[in-house]
Amino acid sequence: MRASPLIVWQGASLNGYTTNNKKEISMINLKTATSEEITKIIPFLKIFSSLNEKIYRWTGGRLLGKLNGRDVMLVTMTGARSGKTRVIPLMHVPYKDGVIIVASLGGAPKNPVWFNNLVAHPDIDVQYKSNKMKLRVRRADTEEKAAVWPVCCEHYPDYEIYQKRTERDIPVFIAEPR
Repeated sequence: MRASPLIVWQGASLNGYTTNNKKEISMINLKTATSEEITKIIPFLKIFSSLNEKIYRWTGGRLLGKLNGRDVMLVTMTGARSGKTRVIPLMHVPYKDGVIIVASLGGAPKNPVWFNNLVAHPDIDVQYKSNKMKLRVRRADTEEKAAVWPVCCEHYPDYEIYQKRTERDIPVFIAEPR
């Protein structure tokens, strides 16, 4: 499967982020990008996530319901510090009666911002296409992660690439019905 390149227009102001060169267009291949390159596109990803959520809800996941050929779900969670409702489109791995959520952020050096939200407030609402579920997440311990990581990588092989790209141990959450 070919990696989908992500286009970032340099010089564009994305949520307060401005690049130096206003004429260049960079292609970032998510399979080969460094963790530093992934970090640079995070502002773009935040904007895209917001747009993705609106279109996903409007179409019941028929549009923007996949990322790199894998299904996306909308996860509604509570902000760890703000207490505000946050909606994040995330890839997931079907698992038993729930799902596995991998906090890879493409192998960036830090966990995604939503990681702390799930740790602080484990009850989430999920919309997968037009189906809605109430789930409770828990972070997989070392033994459990060792058991489910191959399942995650079988579902989405790029997780192995992301783990090699970063020094952090990519967290895995198990989400089960509440």
